[in-house]
Amino acid sequence: MAKRSTFGSRFGTIAVVGGSVIGLGNIWRFPYVAGENGGGAFLLVYVLVSFLISVPIMLSEFTVGRASRRNSMRAFRKLSRIRGWQLTGYLGIATAFTILSFYSVIAGWALEFIRQSFTGEFMAMDPEQIKENFDGFVADGWRPFLLTLTFVAATAVIVAYGIEKGIERFNKTAMPLMLVILLIMCANAVTLPGFGEGMSFLLKPDLSRAGGGTLLQAIGQSFFSLSLGMGIMVTYGSYIKKQENMFRLSGTVVIADMAVALLSGIAIFPAVFSFGISPTAGPELVFLTLPNIFAQMTGGQVLSLLFFVLLLAAAITSSMSLLEVVVAYVSEEFRLRRRTATVIASLGVLAMATLCLVSQMPGSPLEVAGMNVFDLLDHVTSTYMIPIGGLLIVIFAGWVMNRTLFRQEMTNGGTYGAGLYGPVRAMVKFVIPVVITILFLNQLGLIRV
Repeated sequence: MAKRSTFGSRFGTIAVVGGSVIGLGNIWRFPYVAGENGGGAFLLVYVLVSFLISVPIMLSEFTVGRASRRNSMRAFRKLSRIRGWQLTGYLGIATAFTILSFYSVIAGWALEFIRQSFTGEFMAMDPEQIKENFDGFVADGWRPFLLTLTFVAATAVIVAYGIEKGIERFNKTAMPLMLVILLIMCANAVTLPGFGEGMSFLLKPDLSRAGGGTLLQAIGQSFFSLSLGMGIMVTYGSYIKKQENMFRLSGTVVIADMAVALLSGIAIFPAVFSFGISPTAGPELVFLTLPNIFAQMTGGQVLSLLFFVLLLAAAITSSMSLLEVVVAYVSEEFRLRRRTATVIASLGVLAMATLCLVSQMPGSPLEVAGMNVFDLLDHVTSTYMIPIGGLLIVIFAGWVMNRTLFRQEMTNGGTYGAGLYGPVRAMVKFVIPVVITILFLNQLGLIRV
């Protein structure tokens, strides 16, 4: 077997893993999920979930990956005598593939708004005209397809160059630029008339709105944003060098994820209230709200162009991670060259993305349970596939994987996090499986929380 690739440096490791978690999940998904679930109440639950549940799961995935040095499926096969556990790896690969399919559609939207920012088309539009403009674009058909194709091709080119020369190199540039743009957006939000109302909605928890549904949504968002339960952290764990402190890496990534989600909320919710847009507007919230912000800013056309370029970069950083899960599996299991595996995986993603696009067109028959394919994939992955994947991973790490090997890999032989290992293992083995199971049964209506 050829020598396995590794990340080139500690900063590169943080940039790549951080790039996976800091992307559309923070800027596109967090604001509308928070808006639909009570704002501040959701944020409070989200922070608690990220530290108490997501960090131990992330550490478990890193540990499984680094101990096995294999792709997501083969990692579970190598570390267990029971071959059925490889289905957990297959679930992660399927989840990554599915998410990337509708992620690519959103990235196509970003490309369209880059074009419109460059031409200044929406700068003179009112909120209703912006909505009509967006709906017309989505219903077009060919334009969204060509832009999605462009995005998938660009992601494929970067992934084809490998971990260090492709994915790591891109993330080192994209992530700092994205942070600068978010800070500019937050500074502008302070000047908006709805800033106080927006901050109250985001930061003042109304605990009466935090029920079992909010908790399940928070877990789904945390898992989605932190790339858990979808094979990414297992795959990236297999590239982490043996001397890397995984406790520090996980903590850094989770704090960065929450910080960017909070900045996104600060940038967006004041505009929501300033321009009379409902905070429960759904997946299109960012694409309806941000043009309104830019239209009111001095130099808004330049800033909108810059932001949507960076939004596209954020989409690529997340999508590269998702595609890498599939490419690692295809290349290693079918013994194909990396570039060949990348082409095959990308074509599959494009086919699924096309179904998402067609389902959004007026009169499309592609509808299941009252949802088009795009909304269905978003719902199924965040509500079912990701939590189930996370549950299976902690059961595997806590009850199946060799305990000595688990501790050895997680703590670097006792060098890092020895004092934290006991509480983390207790959470992984006993607490997290029970919590996820209860909330999942509540989602199915079998029990009430």
